[in-house]
Amino acid sequence: MPTDLPAPDAALAALLATVLLAGIARGLSGFGTGMIVAPVAGALYGPQMAIVIIVIMDSLPVLPVTLPALRQARWRDVLPVAAGLFVMLPVGVMLLTSGDPMTMRWAISLAILACAAALWSGWTWRGPRNGAVAAGVGGVAGLLGGMASIPGPPVILYWLASGLPAALLRANLLTLFFLGEFLSIGNLWLAGLFERMPVMLGIAAAPAYFAGLWLGARLYGLASEETYRRVTFGLIVAAAVLALPATESLVRWMLAMPPA
Repeated sequence: MPTDLPAPDAALAALLATVLLAGIARGLSGFGTGMIVAPVAGALYGPQMAIVIIVIMDSLPVLPVTLPALRQARWRDVLPVAAGLFVMLPVGVMLLTSGDPMTMRWAISLAILACAAALWSGWTWRGPRNGAVAAGVGGVAGLLGGMASIPGPPVILYWLASGLPAALLRANLLTLFFLGEFLSIGNLWLAGLFERMPVMLGIAAAPAYFAGLWLGARLYGLASEETYRRVTFGLIVAAAVLALPATESLVRWMLAMPPA
């Protein structure tokens, strides 16, 4: 194995298993990667390394499906949300880099649980729909994206209530996240978070993620969409709960890892 790649240990095995499950969930349901990987990777390596791992492993797989979506997206929907995301994502990165790691782990896990509960319940935005509101939704997405690479839930909840056709909703989301990916990379780079270890961990995790995406895509169609959503939400909740600081000792005991 090249010396630059991380040495195999219990933490890496847990990360790869989590990434594989996240890929399967993404292949089945179209979402869930950040919400599954962020809390576990944060517990294993810290929140700052976790976001770099996610950005690295999740960049290349989306290109084949994102480039066609750029032509299909409705830009008048995307641009106001993107504006709010662009303003607040650097704030999320600043909180990530300056905040206490334990506090950030609590915040990330609880935010993921809240987002999963909102998506599971079917709640959507029923208030006014205008440029200012769209920018505000984008701001919340940017804050969560900068802190934990989970910008999706606020935008999904907002756009689901707009009556957009499923294909247009998908194209809008892919376009927004594609734009946000460049901003994330730039801000993480400026913050000095692209260090060798998290980058190499992201590269090491990519094959497991690719395998999960492939397997999830192959499994798609064997059960109902509701079953896929239940599986994905179950994985999201399990990841967030297991990564809570309150359960860290139990998880480390299960993985035979030394205390942090």
